Amino acid sequence: QEITMSIKPASVSQRSQVDAQSTAMVSLDGGEFLMGSNDHYPEERPLRAARCDPFWIDPYLVTNRDFAVFVADTDYVTTAELSPDPSEFPDVEPSLLLPGSAVFTPPPVGVQQVAPMSWWRYVPYANWKQPEGPGSDIATHMDHPVVHVSFADALAYADWAGKVLPTETEWEYAARGGLIGRTFAWGDTSMPDGHRMANYWEGQFPFEDQRQMGTIRTTPVGLFHPN
Repeated sequence: QEITMSIKPASVSQRSQVDAQSTAMVSLDGGEFLMGSNDHYPEERPLRAARCDPFWIDPYLVTNRDFAVFVADTDYVTTAELSPDPSEFPDVEPSLLLPGSAVFTPPPVGVQQVAPMSWWRYVPYANWKQPEGPGSDIATHMDHPVVHVSFADALAYADWAGKVLPTETEWEYAARGGLIGRTFAWGDTSMPDGHRMANYWEGQFPFEDQRQMGTIRTTPVGLFHPN
């Protein structure tokens, strides 16, 4: 639900809008690297050689501030703000087909830990502007990554910005930062010298997060040291 961008040529008007709201993009030379992993999630297998041509990429995820500029300029309505099409859900009572999105909601201790739907809850009217549902907002989270965006939303934003979404290969090449065969983007130790390097869960997932960060959700872009 968070967007990362790569670049293609843009018109002057589009580029001026983007430059006014974001930092300079990063130019990567491309090359060969080891993609995936044999040691973690099944969808990351197999570890294999991959190659990228040179490309540009944003240093940060798209923020609520960035996305708000896009929406203000285009009046775009995200997927989560639209009511589901009844023809696509013929077995659901039409009155239940409300716009909304899935929100991470820690279950009670003891709920089956390997059942993802035990920690995701569909919340009517949750969307990028009110990420936890009615009553929530992003007023104090403008520099956090935008969430509750669909693939169609991401494509629309990229087109407006004069950019394209990176391929999976490009994204992983950038995220690895030149390291070969390492577990993390910074090496093989989760907290080198006791320093937290990313926003990840610590404790018994999904019941108890022991991070001392004040949130179980997103953090501002640029909070952690880059690779």
